Amino acid sequence: MTPLPAPAATEGARILYIDDDDALRRLVTRALARRGWTVTGAASGAEGLALAAEGGFDLVAVDHYMPGLDGLETLSAINALPAPPPVVYVTGSDEGRIAVAALKAGAADYVVKAVGEDFFDLLAASFEQVLDRTRLERAKAEAEAELRASNARLEAMLSEVNHRVANSLQLVSAMIGLQKGVMTDAHAREALEDTQRRIRAIAQVHRRLYTANDVEQVDLRDYLGALVEELGESWSSDALPRTLTLTAEPIRVKTDRAVSIGVIVTELVTNACKYAYPGAAGEVRISVAQGDGHCLLAVEDDGCGMAADQKPQGTGLGAKLIRAMAQSLQTVVEYDPAHRGVRAVMRVPV
Repeated sequence: MTPLPAPAATEGARILYIDDDDALRRLVTRALARRGWTVTGAASGAEGLALAAEGGFDLVAVDHYMPGLDGLETLSAINALPAPPPVVYVTGSDEGRIAVAALKAGAADYVVKAVGEDFFDLLAASFEQVLDRTRLERAKAEAEAELRASNARLEAMLSEVNHRVANSLQLVSAMIGLQKGVMTDAHAREALEDTQRRIRAIAQVHRRLYTANDVEQVDLRDYLGALVEELGESWSSDALPRTLTLTAEPIRVKTDRAVSIGVIVTELVTNACKYAYPGAAGEVRISVAQGDGHCLLAVEDDGCGMAADQKPQGTGLGAKLIRAMAQSLQTVVEYDPAHRGVRAVMRVPV
C-alpha cells in the first residue's frame, strides 16, 4: 500500500515515539519521516519522559509493554508535565481493556499494533486526527480566553462610564443646589428641590452599577434601600418627621427599568411626604415583592387621602412623570380606593 501523504496542517510536526522494540521504532521513524514528520525515538518510558519534559514535541506515541515504566505509567507522567502534548497509545490487537484504560487515563487516541504498512497508515491517520483536534481545541481555548478578556475590558469600560455618569449627575445636582440657594421664590426653590431628587434617583442607579459586578442589572432591594434613605434625609426634619420604611425582596431588573422604577418611587414618596400629613408627623411605606413573572411595587401612607377625581396638586409634573415611567415599564400605577390614606400599586414585568 502506498503511504498516505500528510496534509499540510500536520507537515513538520515533531513526534516522540516511545517503544522498546528497536526494529519497530526504526521502521516507524522512517515511515513517518516519509510523511513529512520529524520523529525522535525513545527506547524506554524513562527516556521518553525525560525527552518529553524538555518540550518541543507536538505529539507523543507510547507503547504499552516496556521494561521499567510501562505505557500507562509513562502516559500518566507525561500528562502531569506542564502543558503536555497529546498522547497516542499503542496496544496489542487483543488488548481492548488496556486501550480503554489508556483513554480514561488521558490518551488522545489509541492504535492497535500490527505488522506492515497498514499499521503505519493507521498510526499516521491517528496522528493527523489528534494533531488537527488539538489545534482546534487550542484555537478554541485561545478564542475563548480572548473573548473573556475582551468582555472584562468592556465591563471595566462600562463601569467607568457609569462612574463618570454618576459623578456628572452629582455635579449637576450640586449646581442646582447652588442655584436653589440664591432663589427667593418659594415655588422656584421647591421645583429645584424636586429636580434634585429626580437626578439623585438616576445617579443612584449608576452608582450601583459602578460598585457592582453586574453592569447590566440592578438589585432593587439595594437600590431602593439607598434611594429611600436619601429621600428620608431630604424630607424628614425635627419639626415634621417623616418615617420611610422599605420592605423588599432581592429582585434584579435591567438598568433602564431600575431608573424608571426609581423615578416613580421618588415621585410617589415625594407626594406622600408633601401632602399626606399636613403639619404633622407621618409614615410612608414602600414594598417590593416577587410575583409570577412580575414584581409588585407599592407605596402607601396613612394620611388624609385623596378624592377619586382629585386633580394633581402642584404643577402636575410629578403625575406626568409617573405615567411616562409606568408606560416605559409596560404597566400602570393604580390607586387602592379601600386604603385609609393613599396606596399606589404597580405590577412591573420582570
